[in-house]
Amino acid sequence: MALPPKHEPLKPFVPELPTEQAACSFRDVMRQRRSVRLFSDRPVSRETIEACVMAAGSAPSGANKQPWRFVCVSDPVLKHKVRLAAEEEEREFYERRATPEWLADLAPFGTDPDKEFLDIAPWLIVVFKLAKADDGSQVYYLNESVGIATGMLITALHCAGLATLTHTPSPMKFLTEVLGRPDHERPFLLLPVGYPADNCVVPKISKKPARDILVWR
Repeated sequence: MALPPKHEPLKPFVPELPTEQAACSFRDVMRQRRSVRLFSDRPVSRETIEACVMAAGSAPSGANKQPWRFVCVSDPVLKHKVRLAAEEEEREFYERRATPEWLADLAPFGTDPDKEFLDIAPWLIVVFKLAKADDGSQVYYLNESVGIATGMLITALHCAGLATLTHTPSPMKFLTEVLGRPDHERPFLLLPVGYPADNCVVPKISKKPARDILVWR
């Protein structure tokens, strides 16, 4: 059969394990992923970060527009600027913006406006979504596309043995300003990245069982 224009044969990934075993193995790896707020300052190579970002960049997107930018920050001065601006927004959140119900839901996690991890983690990866492509053309399914890529980034970092935190100070306009990004790039998520600290602890939580998230028809 003749290939459609601009198509090529698929080269499917074939796992080393049988399909069911491969799926269960990956599930078990991902169930170890936790959001971390206590980071080590142990260095992480630029090559490691680049490999994880390029894994994220392989994500599907509307019309293959790839409407994302990953700004990877290791400069201590710039990280501290991000921290100061993030903490200013966080104080507003905890003192004025958050509802009592929201604060009650956050209480078991012990979070507060102090974001020391933004200084300590060796890398901050700031995910931006592109409201339009760099050439000015339209993008499609923007949030869906960037959300998928971000999930793949978190997965790649976890599989590399690194810890992350999905940090979402709101509003995040300050990230555009601090990092000198153009107007068509909008902050989507801030990810501190590094190894967990030796004394790292995480909240005791559980995830919903299959019966609560999976529907067979």
